[in-house]
Amino acid sequence: MTLKKKPKVYITRKLPDQVETRMRELFDAELNVDDRPRTAEELVQAVQQCDVLVPTVTDRIDQALIEAAGPQLKLIASFSNGIDHIDIDAAARKGITVTNTPNVLTEDTADMTMALILAVPRRLAEGAQVLTTKTGEWAGWSPTWMLGHRIWGKRIGIIGMGRIGTAVARRAKAFGLSIHYHNRKRVNPATEEALEATYWDSLDQMLARVDIVSVNCPSTPATFHLLSARRLALMQPTSYLVNTARGDVIDEQALIACLKAGKIAGAGLDVFENEPKVNPKLVKLAQEGKVTLLPHMSSATIEGRIDMGEKVIINIRTYFDGHRPPNRVLPNRV
Repeated sequence: MTLKKKPKVYITRKLPDQVETRMRELFDAELNVDDRPRTAEELVQAVQQCDVLVPTVTDRIDQALIEAAGPQLKLIASFSNGIDHIDIDAAARKGITVTNTPNVLTEDTADMTMALILAVPRRLAEGAQVLTTKTGEWAGWSPTWMLGHRIWGKRIGIIGMGRIGTAVARRAKAFGLSIHYHNRKRVNPATEEALEATYWDSLDQMLARVDIVSVNCPSTPATFHLLSARRLALMQPTSYLVNTARGDVIDEQALIACLKAGKIAGAGLDVFENEPKVNPKLVKLAQEGKVTLLPHMSSATIEGRIDMGEKVIINIRTYFDGHRPPNRVLPNRV
């Protein structure tokens, strides 16, 4: 009996051991054991040889790379929920199917969003630094020391009421926040009623009326710098901004200017406009206690990464079994 040839799979970054082991069992998989980001030249060489490319959000899969691919490359099975790092249209024109790993990071990202919503007004990062710098001692409790602001009874405005935005709203409601949201369209009435949520078709009007703004929309050409200098200026000087979505949704330079001038009270950022670089001005603001910074870790749980890997495997197996992968990403145009 002739054994069926295993598809050659090129994986650009280190994945959880459990996922990599299963990949090796099922496919002719080339791993990235040292987790070194692959260069553009290495990616070109890979797409000229492999049947399946498994990139992550740190890999730029642009038109030039796709056009350099050999005819054997049939599938880009991205280890990611977002797909803004891939030129979907270019892939479609070349007959390459693209898949992603949706719906596995919703709760993890919502948890971290809620953590930042708590951390910024309550000055958690500042408090932790008191005990982790110099002698690790402080003068003791005082009625007026390290005062922050309560979130109970405040209004949160969620930008993007998809799965993650809705999960954030559920958590925020449990913490006593009044839910407001802006979305391309209203959520279904049952969800709106359960969350007691107020819908704003005007983002400008919502920004001027809420105490905390949570960015939970995807990165698209339409959302690039959605929070521009003009829109940031609409926020109240006592309000806070949290972003666990994509860095380029916010005009970072404008945000820095607002924070410096005290036009908004603070920000919690897990994503940045020029990742992995972080603007030194943001770092300085963090040292001054005006912003809390995290290294893009909102989705970083073992369970979430394993779930993502399993989706990648299912997409690859389904494709090479002759069926349409369950997480196929369709282009805007071909």
